[in-house]
Formats: sequence, C-alpha cells, structure tokens
Amino acid sequence: MTPRSGIAISSLFAVAEDQRRVSRLFLRVLALIYFSAFASLALQIEGLAGSHGILPLAGHLDTLHQQLGAAAYWRVPMLFWLWSSDTALLGAALAGCGFSLLLLLDRLPRLSLAILFLLYLSLFHAGQIFMNFQWDYLLLEAGFLAIFVPGGASKLVIWLFHWLLFRLRFESGVSKLISGDPSWADLSALQFYFETQPLPHWGAWYAHQLPDALLIAGAVLILAAELAIPFLVFLPRRFRLAAAWITLLTQVLILLSSNHNFFNLLTMALCLLLLDDRALGATSAPTRPEGLRQHGVFYTTATALVAAVVVPVSAALGLEMVGVALAEPVAVAAPYVRAFGLAHRYHVFPTISRQRIEIELQGSRDGSNWQPYPFRYKPQALDRRPAFIVPHQPRLDWMAWFVPLSLPMNQQWLDGLVGRLFENEPAVTDLLNDNPFADGAPRYIRAQLFLYRFTTAEQKAKTGDWWQREPLGPLLWVPWINPSAR
Repeated sequence: MTPRSGIAISSLFAVAEDQRRVSRLFLRVLALIYFSAFASLALQIEGLAGSHGILPLAGHLDTLHQQLGAAAYWRVPMLFWLWSSDTALLGAALAGCGFSLLLLLDRLPRLSLAILFLLYLSLFHAGQIFMNFQWDYLLLEAGFLAIFVPGGASKLVIWLFHWLLFRLRFESGVSKLISGDPSWADLSALQFYFETQPLPHWGAWYAHQLPDALLIAGAVLILAAELAIPFLVFLPRRFRLAAAWITLLTQVLILLSSNHNFFNLLTMALCLLLLDDRALGATSAPTRPEGLRQHGVFYTTATALVAAVVVPVSAALGLEMVGVALAEPVAVAAPYVRAFGLAHRYHVFPTISRQRIEIELQGSRDGSNWQPYPFRYKPQALDRRPAFIVPHQPRLDWMAWFVPLSLPMNQQWLDGLVGRLFENEPAVTDLLNDNPFADGAPRYIRAQLFLYRFTTAEQKAKTGDWWQREPLGPLLWVPWINPSAR
C-alpha cells in the first residue's frame, strides 16, 4: 500500500465536516418519519398481528420455531421472541413514537436510533405480509446507517447512504426494463398508473385527466430519473446537487398524485445527504490544522464491517435481478443480512396494472340481502373523494389491492380477516370504516369483484362521482360460512 492510498483509506473514516448541519437536519427529518411510521402501526398492529388479529403473532412464532428450530432467532430476529403479547406489540409501537421524539429533540440520539431500529425490525417481522413492503426495507436500511451519524458521520457512512439511494433508484429503473411490461416500453404507463395504483388520492384523478403527450413525457422523466440520474450521486459536487434536486422534483410530483405513506418523504430525506452545508447556506467548520478529525477504533471497525457486508451482498442481489447468479458465500449470507433489514432489492412499480379491479367484502344473515364492509380509504363509494393520507399507511386497505391480482399469496390473511369478521373482533373491525353487523355477526361473507374507473371531467361535473364501476362477479364461487351460526 502506498502512502497516498493509505491516506485515501484513512480519509474514508474521517468526519465529513462539510455535512455536519446536513446530517443533523437529516436526523430530524428521519425522526419525524420514524414517528409517523410507528404512530401508523400503533393504530393497526393489534388488528393485524395481535392475539385476536388477522395473523396472530403467537401462531407465527410457533410456526417459525417448528420450521427453523433455534435458527429462527437469527433468521427472523425480533424482540417479540421474549414477549409477544398484544401489550408488547402496542408498547413497541408507542415506544417507537417516544424515542422518535427524543431523536427529534436531539436527546441521546445514538441510543435512540439503535432502539428505533430494533423496534422497527421487530414490528417488521411481527407484521408478516402486512409489513413486507419496500418502504419498510428502506426505513430499516436508512435507520441502521443513521446510528453512525450522531457526532459527525464519516465519509464512508455518507457514501453508504449514497449507495442506498443509488440502489433504490437504479434498481427500480432496471426492474421496469426487465419486467417486460409493455406500458413502460411504449411509455404509456402513466396513462394507467394514476387510476390503478393501490391508494390514489384526489390528485390522481386530476393527473389522470392530463393530455396523453404530457403523461408520456412524465414516463420519460421517471425512466431518466431512475436509470441515468442515480449515477450522478458518485460524481463531484455539482453533479450530486443536480441528482438531489431532480430526485426531489420527481418525489414531489409523486406526492401530488399518490399515497405512498412515508416512502417518498424518506427518499427525499436521503437526498439531503447529497447536499452539503454550503448548499444550505451554512458555513462548514474549518478543517483542523492537524488534519481530518478521525473517529475512534470502535466506530471505524464497525462501519468498515458494515460496508464489507452490505456493499457486496446488495450489489450481488442487484446483479441477480438481471440474471447474474449469486456466488455461494453471498447466497449463504444474504438471507441473514436481509433478515436484519439490510441489503434489500428495490423495484418500484416494475409493472403497471391496466385495470383497477377491487374486492368488496359483503355480509348477509339470510343469503339474499348483502351489505358491504366499507374500507377506510380504498375506493368503494363512488362519490367519496379519494383521501390524501400521507404519511399514514392503512395496511389492510393496501393489501386488499393485491387480492384480485394474486389470490393464492393472499388467501391466508384473507381467511383470517373473514374469520375475525365472523367473530366481530373489535381490533379487526376497527381497521374498517364501519361494521354493518355490529349488532350481530353475519351468517355468510362473500367477496365480490368490481372494475373501477375514474370518471371523466364531464361525468364528475354532472354526477359528483369520482369513480364509476361495473360488477365482475364473485372472487370465490362459494361464500364463507360462519362456523358459529345456527
């Protein structure tokens, strides 16, 4: 190793003095995002994974232990192996809110970040399929790296954040190219996306009315922002700033038309770390005469180990997307690394649905008169204005969007939901907008499918409806029957 290379490696572990204020701002924004994520879960976790929820955690833990034995503790790491009651689930979500506020106030920031990561990782695994989303992966990865930010992030840690943002954006672009979806190939994706996305808000209706030429231009912008712009994050300052502002612009446009909880907000927060204090109008602290300020041995060793694991595993998993087989050491390590919330693959909307097919659960006591169970946010009533709910994610509403697309992978939780509706379980019925059978459970529940379309401007002006729909028939030909009914 030459003296120059030794100096270059040493500088990786030096404090990024020109990003001190940017790093502190990032932590404040991350604190707010963490708070929103935990608060959202506090409203839902008992109904999703509680003892009387749709997918009870206790049964999940038993299954994991039977399948994996002692390895379950490492393959599915969470605090709930110690205590899995409803109190523990709700307590973890509320504790997350509390430590988020501590982080926001800059009190015990490193300890708060470590606890926030452990709490979210535990809820991530406890929530099972309801937590299996890319924003959950992104929050875990960003939250873990953030543990190394208080006191001054090293240049290596800043680079790891850049690597995370690059993977998020570039892999999402690549996934669109390799998916074979014709709507990305012919640039018609946005002519369908606003209408068929999981939870559109009212802005999506207006975006859907835009001229086709503008929607095609939007698809070009998205592909360019995901396939070309990410490479700028590794270039000199002016290119990084351009990458930050272009990415921020695309995220604002998405927010104006989509409910993606905290996903876009977190992506925007990561863009902050492409900036420096000068970009915020602040003067960076001068470099000390004796050279760059270095972190201690523990910090240096820990961040070096993180980089040595996360970078090759995440790179190999990214290459696997395009058909490059994993080397055996990576194939062995990847499940354990991902189990701890790191090195995930990202693929934001690689395919676009061309039709919006919605499921509606209906109950009946006599098999003739059916009443719908109204969801809180997903399209159902035609005249209900699609709500803007960022940064909240109603996970039951979101999962319901997937049922018509892939029933087999959703059968378990759908059966669990119906079973709890037959029991009139409050933790589950509270996830809905209303319970039409609050005075007594129905004898039958069926699932009907409907094709939804946005109304045109003329139709909306005439009827006031945001949606129009037509029935498609049953999801299943045989309804569920209440086992307790007589």
